[in-house]
Amino acid sequence: MAVAATRAPLVLGILTSLLLPLLQLLLSAPPVEPSCAGGRPVIFNFGDSNSDTGGLSAGLGYPFPQQDGRAFFHRSSGRLCDGRLVIDFLCESLNTSYLRPYMDPLGWDFSNGANFAAAGSTTLPPDIPFALAIQVLQFRRFKMRSLELIAQGFIFSLLLCSLSSNLHAQVSSFHYSLSCMTDIIPLFIVQFLRIWTQNLYNDGGRKFWVVNTGPLGCLPQKLAMPREDYSVLDPLGCLIPFNNAAKEFNTQLGALCDKLRYELEDATIVYTDMYSIKYDLIANYDKYGFETAIMACCGYGGAPYNFNQKIECGSPNCQVCPLGSKYISWDGVHYTEAANAIVASKILTTQYSKPNLQFDYFCSTA
Repeated sequence: MAVAATRAPLVLGILTSLLLPLLQLLLSAPPVEPSCAGGRPVIFNFGDSNSDTGGLSAGLGYPFPQQDGRAFFHRSSGRLCDGRLVIDFLCESLNTSYLRPYMDPLGWDFSNGANFAAAGSTTLPPDIPFALAIQVLQFRRFKMRSLELIAQGFIFSLLLCSLSSNLHAQVSSFHYSLSCMTDIIPLFIVQFLRIWTQNLYNDGGRKFWVVNTGPLGCLPQKLAMPREDYSVLDPLGCLIPFNNAAKEFNTQLGALCDKLRYELEDATIVYTDMYSIKYDLIANYDKYGFETAIMACCGYGGAPYNFNQKIECGSPNCQVCPLGSKYISWDGVHYTEAANAIVASKILTTQYSKPNLQFDYFCSTA
């Protein structure tokens, strides 16, 4: 089933990861002093495997391998990572607990928000059970039934969304060429995100964090695909066409954020350049303490990419590196906890954000 597809085929298809739309990362990495000391952070997250803290596992019973979570949770945690995701670091930086999946029936503590993300989700509706449109409907139901989310309280909450992996996989399933997909991205995806933002704004949302997509052409999953023309690689060994598609999308997404700030005058919309952060991490991987930039820790096949579409991370014959902290890529698509931490620290500097707001700006004052 397509929903289980962040690992099978590890986020299905051709532009997996291109989108990273509305809000996702901001976390902390090298330890960040907890903020929000005087307020109560409330976060609602929408997205796919990059921010799924157990939604797919709770909703469909999808099993995650033991390797996932080994670096921090020491058990399978429902996350496609060896430890914490960026959303987890974000919660830590606010001194609040990790977001509980909306579909998790245990605990029922949603005082700091909820996570509607599910691995395999897409932005475009609706042949995926937990597409973005469905997540928004789940949020509306949650909001109506929650006594905690009084109108004023919701205005102070932060809305995050990450669909970097599966949206373009869905578009690619229509068998368009890469150049054609680059033209389609602004038309369909960005406009759909405009509707997403407008709908949540109409529901009372006023604080949004937008993170653009990273360099898709540097993902081991993409690099391991058969190719005849090696001139399509840049000096870092990344696929130029995929990175160009990511840049084009980012240009359109940035323009959308500028326009929404003008149209939604009482809303705060922060846009972060994730592409620059991740490309710098890959270009200078050794300076950040990594041994390789474009090889997966968990996969099959060995160097240069350790990725095989038929033997994914978690499969019986997969190969797992001893130390994930020496790798940027965990499974060919998702980052390791160590890489997430560095990315987080850069986001929190506000150097890559427009406007340059500290993250604790989004804490509730209620």
